Amino acid sequence: MMTFTLEIDAVGLNCPMPLLKLKKALNQLNSDDVVKILVTDPAAHLDFGVYCQQATHEIIAVIKNENVQTFYIKKF
Repeated sequence: MMTFTLEIDAVGLNCPMPLLKLKKALNQLNSDDVVKILVTDPAAHLDFGVYCQQATHEIIAVIKNENVQTFYIKKF
């Protein structure tokens, strides 16, 4: 079980909403905090990957269960 600071439920939302929710959450957190975000958008991994690379955040885990992907993203 991973430890996280904030959980976001973006299930059922399509691009760009999961990314916008993630950005908003990360802006409110401190460095080294971890966001857990649940998504069903199949392209979310692309959006999150590019955003985290540009903003220097780290995707520390991705768990895929049927239609839901769970990302753990560490703020830097």
